[in-house]
Amino acid sequence: MSESILSSTASAAIYQTTIDENIVILNIQHPLFTASISLYGGHVLSWQPVGHDDVFWLSKTTEFENGKAIRGGIPLCWPWFGPNLDEQGNNGGNHGFARTKRWQLVSHEITDENVTIVLELNGENEHILWPSKFKLLQTLVFSKTFSQQLAITNLSSKTVKFSSALHSYFKVSNPKKVQVPQLVDSVFDDKITEKKQQKDQIENCLGPIDRIYYCSDEQVVIDQGLQRKITIESNHCQQWVLWNPGQEIAKNMSDIHAGGEYEFVCLEAANTDWQSIAAGDKVTLCQKITVSKL
Repeated sequence: MSESILSSTASAAIYQTTIDENIVILNIQHPLFTASISLYGGHVLSWQPVGHDDVFWLSKTTEFENGKAIRGGIPLCWPWFGPNLDEQGNNGGNHGFARTKRWQLVSHEITDENVTIVLELNGENEHILWPSKFKLLQTLVFSKTFSQQLAITNLSSKTVKFSSALHSYFKVSNPKKVQVPQLVDSVFDDKITEKKQQKDQIENCLGPIDRIYYCSDEQVVIDQGLQRKITIESNHCQQWVLWNPGQEIAKNMSDIHAGGEYEFVCLEAANTDWQSIAAGDKVTLCQKITVSKL
């Protein structure tokens, strides 16, 4: 393992830690925040504005290993969300391949107000269920607020379909002390009970909970334990996915450390239904996250 300074100013710096040829971590030190990103998976690992706990949760037992997804932060689910099984029975696995590929660092910029990181992933015939040529360009802007933009370009000669999620793991005091009030009375599918188009109250985020909410309004995660609220806005994402595995499911997940299920709530800006991109066209997904004290 080696560490070097990628870029610096009088008050801020980006450090590059190389674990192996696939696993490279960028650590950002800035007067307004700290943050870290894994080039493997194009994966935001942490963002901690001054005066706050880290906004994102990262499992202590996640394996930074080629071919395995990182548990925590913001995994990118693309080019499909959830499982993918084609008519011939080919199983594409969960959440696509973008989160287990090595992304390239395109550019980085440090200013007094923020740090901008641009990452790229492109390819063709990456998977039997995704033979099309594509380019993903991810723009991350860290400051007192955080924004993430994922631009998807179809470089093939025909229309392609994708589904996706910006799978944010938010660090919380305890899911039992967390509410997402804007989801109350929204229509959702319950993936645990397999009931479609439900509408009811939600008192907290204690798992097991796995719901797809059919709305795209701004959401606020209120954490009474940490006495803070996290506001999430999305663009070109049609749903919100609310997930926490609960104790029994988490026991069988080796990459969630003991008790870890009581430390996070996932609220994901998502397109769980297939979306189309015509040949040569581009679609851009975005989220903006702000944290403030109650």
